Amino acid sequence: MKRILTGTLLIAALAVSACTNPNRFGADGSANGLGANGANGSAGINSGVIPGSANDPASSAYFQQAIGDRVLFLVDQSNLTDIGRSTLDGQARWLLTNSDYQAVIEGHADEQGTREYNIALGARRATAVQEYLISQGVPSSRLRIISYGKERPIEVCSQEACYAKNRRAVTVLAGGLTS
Repeated sequence: MKRILTGTLLIAALAVSACTNPNRFGADGSANGLGANGANGSAGINSGVIPGSANDPASSAYFQQAIGDRVLFLVDQSNLTDIGRSTLDGQARWLLTNSDYQAVIEGHADEQGTREYNIALGARRATAVQEYLISQGVPSSRLRIISYGKERPIEVCSQEACYAKNRRAVTVLAGGLTS
């Protein structure tokens, strides 16, 4: 048992040490990675932005995490809330800046009600988002809608907290892979 614990700790230590940056002290040995005069010779080359990551303002990961890819709705409603419009304002700005992306707007509903009712409600929600984005200048040719109704919940339980998360419209990006 002691060998297994020792081996596991050794492997963990090796894994952590393999993740360190060998140039963390810079070429001149300064602790901040900047030269003696505070200038970083590699600044501007990559500037710490990893293409396609959440810190790349032109990536779909950034769109999801920093802008927000979904808006929530009240019970049996397809009207946008103030918070929803604020999120969509950010989405519109991002889509206008990143014109190589298309978007599919998915409409969703909670599990209450019939399948047919929820498909129609999801479509109304997706349409509300699409119309708002178009009103903000996003070309309609870049937007599509689809309704899943209650078929794709993100939370499954019979409580209002779950229902609230499922009453949503999600903007899913496609494209943007050209360089």
